[in-house]
Amino acid sequence: MSNTQEEVSTFSRIDGPIKHWNELQQSLLFAELAKISYFDPDKASEKSKEIGFTKVDFIENNGAQVYLFSTNDELVIAFRGTEVSQWNDVKADLRVWPVISETIGRVHRGFKQEVDDLWPLIENRLLNNTKQLWICGHSLGAAMATICASRCLFSNVQSDNLTLFTYGSPRVGSKKYITHSNVIDKRWVNNNDIVTRVPPVWLGYRHIGDEIYLNAYGKVRKMSGYQRIKDRMRGFIGGLKQGRVDHFSDHSINGYIKHIHQAHLESIA
Repeated sequence: MSNTQEEVSTFSRIDGPIKHWNELQQSLLFAELAKISYFDPDKASEKSKEIGFTKVDFIENNGAQVYLFSTNDELVIAFRGTEVSQWNDVKADLRVWPVISETIGRVHRGFKQEVDDLWPLIENRLLNNTKQLWICGHSLGAAMATICASRCLFSNVQSDNLTLFTYGSPRVGSKKYITHSNVIDKRWVNNNDIVTRVPPVWLGYRHIGDEIYLNAYGKVRKMSGYQRIKDRMRGFIGGLKQGRVDHFSDHSINGYIKHIHQAHLESIA
């Protein structure tokens, strides 16, 4: 779900190749671009240019939407996440039955359809791409970004040095799909974010990539299963004390940006 009426603070500024930044810097930048992707083209262009991107392209087809942010040397594809006011987005989230993917294994029917609507247009843009390629997204946008990244690696699109950053991503595909994806994915999960727990495992769905977990205090931590259960309960109780349901509030892209920014500041202090 988006927060399109809220302003976004752009902490990142491009002053050199993104590939030379550390993981927290990169993660902050792509979280900000995932947020910016919810904006209309004029505002998205304004905000991305504040960061340092020199060209912005917006692609829309049948309600599916994606931005391409460019510098002279790098290209970022940022997929727009779920807009609860858009039936096309809600329908995509609800079409959970897995279908044969364009690569290998099975993927979520609704997420696949969203990418199918955009893929020919994206593929055409990438055929002669020589720039460093990054792909990112939040929520539904994260799922679309994952499928797009996999297709880049399995198609004739130039795919060297492709890296994926996702925030609050649902599970996208089957175990076979995940095992053979070969996508470098930095998958951020904020404590109780409920979207990261669907669709259910019993339908055959699995997560892709390396999880980066933010605990109930917004800190990056590695935890065992038992520690995770305690931490989620801590976050849930803390949320109730503040009058919110943690499972939903933790899905906000603003929360991801806030915690990653703080982690970056602490890393350089």
